[in-house]
Amino acid sequence: MFRQSSVEILAPAGTYEAVEAAVRCGANAVYLGGKALNARRNAGNFSLQELKSAVSYCHARGVQVHMTLNTLATDAELKNDVQICIRDACTAGVDALIVQDLGVFAIIKKCAPDMPVHASTQLSVHTLSGVKQLAEMGFTRAVLARELSLDEIEYITKNSPIEIEVFVHGALCMCVSGQCLMSAMLGSRSANRGLCAQPCRLPFAAENGTGNDLSLKDLSAVDYLNKLKEFGVKSFKIEGRMKRPEYVAAAVTACNNALNGVEDSALRNNLRGVFSRSGFTHGYLTNELGRDMFGIRSKDDVLSARPALKELAHLYEKEVPLVGVSFMFCAYEGETASLSAKAMGKSVFVEGDAVAEPAKNVPLSEEKIKQQLEKCGGTAFFAQEIETDIDENISLPLSSINALRRAALDALYEKLTEPYTRPFHSTNVENSVKKVNNPCVFARFSRLDQAKAVGKNVEKVILPLKDCEKALEIFGEKLIAELPRVFFGKDEAIFEKITDLKAKGLKKVCCATLDAVNLAKRAELEFMLGHGSNVFNTQSMLEYRKLGADEILLSPEMTLQQASALGGDRLGLVTYGRLPLMITRNCPVKNGTDCKNCGGTKQLTDRMGINFPVTCTGGYSQVLNSRPIYMADRKRETAFAAFCLLYFTTETPEECAKIFEMYETCAAPEGEFTRGLYYRGVE
Repeated sequence: MFRQSSVEILAPAGTYEAVEAAVRCGANAVYLGGKALNARRNAGNFSLQELKSAVSYCHARGVQVHMTLNTLATDAELKNDVQICIRDACTAGVDALIVQDLGVFAIIKKCAPDMPVHASTQLSVHTLSGVKQLAEMGFTRAVLARELSLDEIEYITKNSPIEIEVFVHGALCMCVSGQCLMSAMLGSRSANRGLCAQPCRLPFAAENGTGNDLSLKDLSAVDYLNKLKEFGVKSFKIEGRMKRPEYVAAAVTACNNALNGVEDSALRNNLRGVFSRSGFTHGYLTNELGRDMFGIRSKDDVLSARPALKELAHLYEKEVPLVGVSFMFCAYEGETASLSAKAMGKSVFVEGDAVAEPAKNVPLSEEKIKQQLEKCGGTAFFAQEIETDIDENISLPLSSINALRRAALDALYEKLTEPYTRPFHSTNVENSVKKVNNPCVFARFSRLDQAKAVGKNVEKVILPLKDCEKALEIFGEKLIAELPRVFFGKDEAIFEKITDLKAKGLKKVCCATLDAVNLAKRAELEFMLGHGSNVFNTQSMLEYRKLGADEILLSPEMTLQQASALGGDRLGLVTYGRLPLMITRNCPVKNGTDCKNCGGTKQLTDRMGINFPVTCTGGYSQVLNSRPIYMADRKRETAFAAFCLLYFTTETPEECAKIFEMYETCAAPEGEFTRGLYYRGVE
């Protein structure tokens, strides 16, 4: 087995058997989750004792363990569960934590300041600006969004101040990670809380589309690993903590083969058989977006898995020698023989029980010693280097040399599995609650023509960046420019645009991700946090305050009770609007038409006949909820917020005007509407 050393193959592990499969097939690192607060809560996951065992097993074989804490956390969880998870990671000797929530990140830096922290793909970072922001904050690695092209990955990686990790195999979500509300809104199972029900895999049909126009094939970028390695990508990540060990074994082996120039079409076929959705795609990497990227898990896919599973199980059924050992054997006449063994910076010394005697027939030779010491079969070790220092013409039973080898390897294994415990200190979590009465109103519009109907009591008007030059003349300092929620490869163009608008009087922008936050800071503009920033707890709010955020729109996955108990001020809620459930780089509507004939707004229809509008602008699409949130008649229950946001998307100017009127009079809702998650919350 030849394992890469200059790059990292990072394998998923939902169970201990998957850990063994990953390591035996040559993974450099595995990532796994505890029993709580990880984005795959339905995987087997690991108790503290299981975590210790997994870390010991991996460390003895030179493999790192990354632990996921990559979900949004409540204030109560930050005080208890999060700190327990961090303590367990420190106790077990975990090598890094993977994080989505900035509140969780802040607690890690307080409780375990020397713990490396990787920014999860759930943070939606997709530009060099975002990566630089992560580095400034203290993250040691960025896991990039899966929607990036090779050119975009190359530019980011070659200019990044921290390590870069990219997904190279496994499931592709239709939505940019960290920006999906579909499972939460439709069934209260939050993707941001680790319980995504994957409703996108069910029929959602665009006109003339595939019928499953939110279901992408799985990614396989195995053929591009060496190119990504040339870019400087540090870690190649395989998705699949919910999948079987056979899948893990096949994916890791395929990556190793690709990096080492080994062709194995049979393995590739088995990998496709064990899990794929009508095959694989690499469309984002090569800008080959469109219908060919879509697929579902068919009956044929399931049937093809059965024979593949049996064959792939052989890949990891036995211990594989992965750790090279340097031996030093000494034997002198009249003395007991000794053996030292060294691997991965650890060394041991053992003495035998047999005394070297003058040879009566054939003397002990260096060649014979090496033959015995090379017999490391059944262990994780192989003899990498053997040195000897022996007297001439001596004799020693071969059984004693074998016993020395076994004793040395046992002692070395114990040494390598000694737990490395990181310092941990519990911390108090700040949560000073401030009540704000008589909230003001912010209005967000998709188009400038909608804003002509703005209500007289609206304090701030939010418009897309493209409309802001004209809007400045109309709204002046009331205007907030909404930066695109994603802007793959366009961060410098957007920076130039906002600096130009700043010179013309723009004071503030609205940011959804750390990519946009970095641009706002560079331009020295005030900024608020809008939809997509996922502020779910007081500590996260405080972290964004440190970055300079002014008003902060809270996550729509919070209940009113949770939001009202949050500490801090200038916090807001969406009280009207069709919330975007997904944001995607691969437009589902284009499966049935083209941009020329689209008009910018179409719809998807689910299996129940319910329509979900799809809007396209700025190089990305948004799938909107089938009905708007409406809270105008519940003003008393939202009075704790500093501002209420009316979020207009597909409405006509006349419909906008009517909503303003209804909001002023606290009128009861008309037609179809939802209260969102403000009362039912998420799991």
